[in-house]
Amino acid sequence: MVALAFLPELWTEILIPVCAVVGIAFSLFQWFIVSRVKVSGDQGASSSGGAKNGYGDYLIEEEEGVNDQSVVAKCAEIQTAISEGATSFLFTEYRYVGVFMVFFAAIIFVFLGSVEGFSTENKPCTYDETKTCKPALATAAFSTIAFILGAVTSVLSGFLGMKIATYANARTTLEARKGVGKAFIVAFRSGAVMGFLLAASGLLVLYITINVFKIYYGDDWEGLFEAITGYGLGGSSMALFGRVGGGIYTKAADVGADLVGKIERNIPEDDPRNPAVIADNVGDNVGDIAGMGSDLFGSYAEASCAALVVASISSFGINHDFTAMCYPLLISSMGILVCLITTLFATDFFEIKAVKEIEPALKNQLIISTAIMTVGIAVVSWVGLPSSFTIFNFGTQKVVQNWQLFLCVCVGLWAGLIIGFVTEYYTSNAYSPVQDVADSCRTGAATNVIFGLALGYKSVIIPIFAIAISIFVSFSFAAMYGVAVAALGMLSTIATGLAIDAYGPISDNAGGIAEMAGMSHRIRERTDALDAAGNTTAAIGKGFAIGSAALVSLALFGAFVSRAGVHTVDVLTPKVIIGLLVGAMLPYWFSAMTMKSVGSAALKMVEEVRRQFNTIPGLMEGTAKPDYATCVKISTDASIKEMIPPGCLVMLTPLIVGFFFGVETLSGVLAGSLVSGVQIAISASNTGGAWDNAKKYIEAGVSEHAKSLGPKGSEPHKAAVIGDTIGDPLKDTSGPSLNILIKLMAVESLVFAPFFATHGGILFKYL
Repeated sequence: MVALAFLPELWTEILIPVCAVVGIAFSLFQWFIVSRVKVSGDQGASSSGGAKNGYGDYLIEEEEGVNDQSVVAKCAEIQTAISEGATSFLFTEYRYVGVFMVFFAAIIFVFLGSVEGFSTENKPCTYDETKTCKPALATAAFSTIAFILGAVTSVLSGFLGMKIATYANARTTLEARKGVGKAFIVAFRSGAVMGFLLAASGLLVLYITINVFKIYYGDDWEGLFEAITGYGLGGSSMALFGRVGGGIYTKAADVGADLVGKIERNIPEDDPRNPAVIADNVGDNVGDIAGMGSDLFGSYAEASCAALVVASISSFGINHDFTAMCYPLLISSMGILVCLITTLFATDFFEIKAVKEIEPALKNQLIISTAIMTVGIAVVSWVGLPSSFTIFNFGTQKVVQNWQLFLCVCVGLWAGLIIGFVTEYYTSNAYSPVQDVADSCRTGAATNVIFGLALGYKSVIIPIFAIAISIFVSFSFAAMYGVAVAALGMLSTIATGLAIDAYGPISDNAGGIAEMAGMSHRIRERTDALDAAGNTTAAIGKGFAIGSAALVSLALFGAFVSRAGVHTVDVLTPKVIIGLLVGAMLPYWFSAMTMKSVGSAALKMVEEVRRQFNTIPGLMEGTAKPDYATCVKISTDASIKEMIPPGCLVMLTPLIVGFFFGVETLSGVLAGSLVSGVQIAISASNTGGAWDNAKKYIEAGVSEHAKSLGPKGSEPHKAAVIGDTIGDPLKDTSGPSLNILIKLMAVESLVFAPFFATHGGILFKYL
């Protein structure tokens, strides 16, 4: 008798969608609470009861005249300008991306349909030829549908995240008048709206897609879950354009604003006299929010798809054990519930009363969610898996116990936490690495750059060991399925991770609005404290994204070589070694493209900002208003134009290599890009984050050491600003985009594996 999971199939079919709906409901509840903070001049508008969350509290800045009606109206005006700029850019970007989506959907259908010559006859299954499976044409059609669903979900994830962030920024600024704790809660709740909405909607759409496809596929689970891989490809391809386009936009504006405003004109950050200031704040939302949301959605979709593909040809799929088959989705469902409990610790159980409590509160979110999730995974592994089962391992079936799979998920979960804290150590100005970088500014920008680069290279060591140990443990226990669920373990607390990550740009925008609205220095100090903590948590979020991308990419790689019929990848054969070399080069080529794109766009921005300062009378004196719209247009036009070449590089490489050189060379390319891409991504993100926080360390002047390097405008501060400017494209464009490169090429190769196995390698066939 075949051992099945303890949890009945009916309960599985109820629990997964219920958890997803709970997540969506919780995000809407958080949005409702944030909406009670009114952005208007009405004195009573922001008083809606609930003193715990600050809505009924008096304004502690009233005695300074800060609660002036015109200041509140000014906040609303700035918020509208940022929201309109971000919406306009994303609609423009999505028009171009929509054309690509239709074109690439057609390629998927034609290429996969041609595997069996567009036959509508059932065919022998790939892994068990005694059974018949649905025709390749059906896989082509359903893969195309899944691709479109994944792409649309990814786009909506990014867009809704941006709308929430632009809704919350001015509200965070206004709450800062009541104290730093009130502002923190608004920013964090807003981040939670995005985190839960994305995690829950991604799970729900995937679950519904599986059940709808099952109506046609019936018992052909091999074909069903092969078609589902299109969902991951759609999610990640949209994330690529979102990350690259948004990253170019935000950093072109940021670099232009900093170089002319801070260094040449010696005016503060986010000064309303700076023509690039609105574009800079828009960029925070389209790059750090919309791009990041699509990116992490893509990781989640791909990790789920990789696990499901391997499970479908293991005992779960062979025995049609639906509960065990849905183990990856049950992990994500448990993750939503765990993150919901964790969020309450920051918003309801404890109250932030001082600046020094902000960063520990955010870090505690990671620790609490990881600890509770460990228990949650144990429960899911006990009820959702048989005590013993087999996992497909490159042509053989490996016997695995449920406790071994529990350890696979846990090793990914805890590796994510380690990567997060190592990232924090290297990017937070509370620790010596960033303080050393700040100290190097005494002797100018050159030494600052040298110290920052060294820090980035060194910060790679521990995360790589953590990833390596995760891979070894998870593969030893459960082959490539173990690696896939380890990646899901790292992403299981995605709702909390996204909440913490989105909190940063919201706080950054809040500080910008406070500066532009002319609010008191005390309010700006509070928003700066929120922003400084957000900078570190953003770096932690990028660490999670890169670490999970490495595991996801390896899991997809394993699924690809299995589907393409490659039993061993021999690095001593010329076909593979040339692939390794080319694959290792691709992240450098991609980074060069994105870095130069930011540089070119920033050059235009610098020229425009200089022109306005030189030609608009009264701009420096504050009696004239700058032309913000022209700077917004420069960033928009540059990012749309410049995102296309890097996108084509990533999307076309697997198709060209697979078709002309075959699956063995493509295996080498995927392995090479994974190995070099992870290192560059971690290094770039941490170098940029360290430079940014070294600058903030000098500006804040909270210690005697920091005071000796300041104040703003001093030579060490100018050197720190130059380092921060160099680091901007590293941490917000090239670094975060690289994790999409390694995932996207792997999932694309998996989707097209049947085509490459049948028609690939035409050059070697005739040489």
